Amino acid sequence: MKMRTGCVAMLLVALFASAAFGAKFTINAGIGLNDKSAQFQSLQYFKEVVEKNSDGKIEVVLFHSSQLGDDRTMMEALKMGTQEMTCPSTAPMTAFINAFKIYDLPFIFANEEVADYILDGPVGKKLLDMLPDQGLVGLAYWENGFRMLTNSSHPVVTPEDLKGLKIRTMENPIHLAAFRTMGANPTPMAFGELFSAMQQKVVDGQENPWGTIFLQNFFEVQKYATDTGHVYSPFVLLISKKFWDKLPDDLKAVVQDAADQAKVHNRALNRKMNAEYLEKLKEKMEVVILTPEQKAAFQEACLPIYEQFGKDIGEDLIKEVQELSAGFKK
Repeated sequence: MKMRTGCVAMLLVALFASAAFGAKFTINAGIGLNDKSAQFQSLQYFKEVVEKNSDGKIEVVLFHSSQLGDDRTMMEALKMGTQEMTCPSTAPMTAFINAFKIYDLPFIFANEEVADYILDGPVGKKLLDMLPDQGLVGLAYWENGFRMLTNSSHPVVTPEDLKGLKIRTMENPIHLAAFRTMGANPTPMAFGELFSAMQQKVVDGQENPWGTIFLQNFFEVQKYATDTGHVYSPFVLLISKKFWDKLPDDLKAVVQDAADQAKVHNRALNRKMNAEYLEKLKEKMEVVILTPEQKAAFQEACLPIYEQFGKDIGEDLIKEVQELSAGFKK
């Protein structure tokens, strides 16, 4: 209750500020990561482009570090029209649309270039087109990145090394099933609770991109890391359909163009930062860089997940992504 009251208070402050600013429309944009993340810096870029190109008709007010709640809470707020924008990972979006589970299949994308190709092509658009029926509008795919494993117990080099480890995951059935298949004990938990849970040994480890691991100071409570790259995690820049429908067409074009520009900015920045943070983490943790053969063992261990969730996601959709990925050329 206290958190919800605080969120409402912050949104009221933002609304009063926008009145003073003279904007006709206010976009309150909240994310879970902190203000040092590539995600937040990309939102700042988005804000600058929108406010400049709308001639001050739109003000964008930014909230980081789960100030407005976790991803699920903010998506619900968008559906109700009490918040205008958020940028969740696709994993919690599966609660609304099954097809988004395609992005949670382990090792579905070989690298970032393949991910860009799929997300910016017909498959990515097909999924975004499903969102308005849920009260959401998807403006662009941004990047969280390939998810890596950390833990406080021992180095993980093979799937067998995961046996018995309590690994925090998002509340996502495919993530949970994949780690169970590999012998771990997956524990779903809100991101905001994760650091203290690792500190208090409620969980042994977690999985996130390098940037998140470094910027959230997980190295303070985690000793070992492995570049599993088991799931590529996109962000989706979402806007409330109730708010979107109020915007005149010229301002919709401004917002969409800013989202597209920020997508390019976000991906380049995120990849640069992840590479830099990996090097910094090597100074603070024992980092295992898997060989192609070692990574293949994790891929093989996760193959049953494709059969388990094939009908739920859509076997034709999985086949389409696999064929597009196989035919991709730089």
